Amino acid sequence: MTSPTETAVLDALRTVREPELGGDLVSRNMVRDLVVDGSRVAMTIDLTTPACPLKDEIEADVRRALAPLGVETVQVDWSATVRRSTPTQSAELIPGVKNIIAVASGKGGVGKSTVSVNLATALALDGASVGLLDADITGPNIPQMLGVEGQPKATPAGKIEPLARHGVKVISIAFFVPEGQPIVWRGPLVGGAIQQFLRDVDWGDLDYLVVDLPPGTSDAQLTLAQSVPISGSVLVTTPQDVALSDVAKALSMFERMNVPVIGLVENMSAFVCPHCGEATEIFGRGGGERFAREHDLELLGQVPIDVTVRQGGDAGIPAVAQREPGPAAQAMQRIARTVAARMSVRAESSGPVLTVS
Repeated sequence: MTSPTETAVLDALRTVREPELGGDLVSRNMVRDLVVDGSRVAMTIDLTTPACPLKDEIEADVRRALAPLGVETVQVDWSATVRRSTPTQSAELIPGVKNIIAVASGKGGVGKSTVSVNLATALALDGASVGLLDADITGPNIPQMLGVEGQPKATPAGKIEPLARHGVKVISIAFFVPEGQPIVWRGPLVGGAIQQFLRDVDWGDLDYLVVDLPPGTSDAQLTLAQSVPISGSVLVTTPQDVALSDVAKALSMFERMNVPVIGLVENMSAFVCPHCGEATEIFGRGGGERFAREHDLELLGQVPIDVTVRQGGDAGIPAVAQREPGPAAQAMQRIARTVAARMSVRAESSGPVLTVS
């Protein structure tokens, strides 16, 4: 068989579709640096997110498409260009941030901050540029959970330089108050702090800014929605009815503020015994799945109770960054990649994100 030409290879690649966005790899300009050398083909595929969950599927489709041409060796390298899913007016406040992801819950104690920390860290580990804004002003736990200490410095331009850990840029009110000192502020002060973290922090160029909101429906959520266009929100709940009742209020709040909801995370779905493997559904069974179905939401994932999550949170090592990730870490890694994929779809297909006037 004669060696394939570059034209033949490109024609074959036109039959490979992008699974999330549709269209073929060539028409979407995802094939870069193509080299055809006899029966060997090398290329770089430029994804819409480095956290793409479908890399293996795309590569398998590429190999199948090229096989009839007599290609014996296929080398696929990866790059990523994250698209902006927020309208350009967000550049006035945070010019380098492409996507803002709010993580919220209806009530405290469901693991919202744990999900925020692991979502941000997982995206960073996959190669994205990520920031994490601790908007829970009166209960800031993010620095401890990420293991970051110190006080931010000022940049030459007079901005606040965020601290960094596990590849994530972080800002929190905890960096600016003495340890153990309570923050007893009324709503306007809380809103003012969040606006300052958005306006006066030098976030640089970020693919994703994850915002850990306080539980409930309060000034913090309203301030964020009024200040910047939120690309999407992730709701966190446990399976129990009390948590589901409260997360319904958070969902209603985002709908009223015209903030798109990416989906629901069911945390603490079950405890799996590390010795016998038996699952004990401490907080009930299937509540998150039922809620997602009733409200036409995507169930992004179910995270089991795992002692390594608690240990990592106390030690400042997120579960996804641990040397031997457990089942909860694996679930949160999958959730992060799903969220990134949904952000890519939104950047591709949605119109402007509306904010509260």
